[in-house]
Order: sequence, then C-alpha cells, then structure tokens
Amino acid sequence: MPQIVVLPHVELCPEGAVIDATPGVSVCDTLLEHGIEIEHACEKSCACTTCHVIVREGFESLAPSEEDEDDLLDKAWGLEPTSRLSCQALVPADGDLVVEIPRYSINHAKENH
Repeated sequence: MPQIVVLPHVELCPEGAVIDATPGVSVCDTLLEHGIEIEHACEKSCACTTCHVIVREGFESLAPSEEDEDDLLDKAWGLEPTSRLSCQALVPADGDLVVEIPRYSINHAKENH
C-alpha cells in the first residue's frame, strides 16, 4: 500500500504525518480522511487553488495534470515545478509521495474578501 508523507505544517499538521493511502483516491480526500484539514474551497471541483500541494518526492509517479488544473496552478501561491492540486492528483499504485502543504493559499472566502 502506498504512503503519503506529509511534511510538517504549522497549522494543519504540526508534527507531519505518514498515511497509508489507497491508490486511485485523491491526495486531498486521503488527507481529509486522516484528519488533515487541507482547504478545498471549491469542494474539490478543480475551480480554485486552495488545496495546492508541492510534491517533494514521487511526482513522477503521478498521472500528468490536465489543462484545467495547469491553468489554475498558474494562480497558486508559492507555485513550484512539482505543484499539484491535491483534489486532482490521485494516489499512484506504485509509489509513495512526500507532500508539502504551502503555508498560504489564496482563499478569498477565508480572508473575508
């Protein structure tokens, strides 16, 4: 069974976490199922960037991103070459992932805009 290693995040996962993940389930759903309350303002419909993660290890094992995801990622805070929307990235069957949840996200609802 693949694992997702979540690097420490001050608010969401201060100690970090190691999660046994089910292949084919989104990274976002996996984190939420294990008590890591990653933002997902659009309810995982690929319409925002609040669930943005940076894949530090295992990026190559993910299926390529679609054009809609790429267009949104261009607007994400802290974009890196291995950035993905966690609602769109599915846990691979053949590899572990190490993910970092960026310190900030662009969430107008949360920021009272």
